[in-house]
Amino acid sequence: MEGIFYVKAAAFLGASFAMGVGSIGPALGQGMIGSKACESMGKYPESAAKIRTTMMIAMGLVETAAIYALLIAGGLIWVGYTAG
Repeated sequence: MEGIFYVKAAAFLGASFAMGVGSIGPALGQGMIGSKACESMGKYPESAAKIRTTMMIAMGLVETAAIYALLIAGGLIWVGYTAG
């Protein structure tokens, strides 16, 4: 019975670690993308529409890493609830 407790604790700790570490990179990446896009729009206002479109596509690509972390954390939480 004690082994099940450790499995559940490890699954929940793993889920929290996956979300914590898995969201740092995308957050920093999105900040850099937004910063550079605003900087480029300030320098070249005539290209704002193209820059905005490219920025949104890049944001979507960067966000996939956080979504993968969420899926892994969700799987670990599911394992934690169904163990034992």
